[in-house]
Amino acid sequence: MTEDFVGWPRGAFDVLLQLEGEPSAEVRRQCRRDREELVRRPMIELLNAVADADPAYEDFSVWGYGEVLLQAWQRQSAIVRLGRNVELGVRFDLDGLEVVLAWWYAPTVQIERYRAAVADSASGRRLTGIIRKLEGEGVAISGDLLKRPLRGYPADHPRAQLLRHRSLIATRPLGCEDWIHTPAAADRVVAAFTQLRPLSRWLVENVSRA
Repeated sequence: MTEDFVGWPRGAFDVLLQLEGEPSAEVRRQCRRDREELVRRPMIELLNAVADADPAYEDFSVWGYGEVLLQAWQRQSAIVRLGRNVELGVRFDLDGLEVVLAWWYAPTVQIERYRAAVADSASGRRLTGIIRKLEGEGVAISGDLLKRPLRGYPADHPRAQLLRHRSLIATRPLGCEDWIHTPAAADRVVAAFTQLRPLSRWLVENVSRA
């Protein structure tokens, strides 16, 4: 991995504490430079280190200060694009690091592909197995669901709950311990990405293909 990433400095948390609640425009202005250097820059270095470890993660974006929405200056977010509407996300805030795999904001054609893949015996069972394994490892599975069972499929379909999804999100909190101030934070992110890889591959191959 690249030697540029050394972890988040302890001062990064001081900056985020100053931005808690609803800080004034003046406070946000005063914190902007420190936030860039202590919070955002380490995220860029981390994503570069992750891309060095696996070129599959080279297509990433790290949100800038002017791009944040609705108090998002209190957390630093980044995404790695795996396919259309399929992303790995990394978030740093006062709770530490969190990794998310999301298939969301999908067009109708992708939702139809997803449902067909879930209904299919082979790919559907594979997805069920992947999700059960992740949940057993402490990964939270969520998403936007239809309020009622999906029309066109039997109510007692073995994967009826999965068929109701219009998005699928897997969340893995990594925590906030001393390793976050060291290069080991990149290793934790790579390990989480690897843990989520079976699900990301399923989504790219079955839903997000060109």
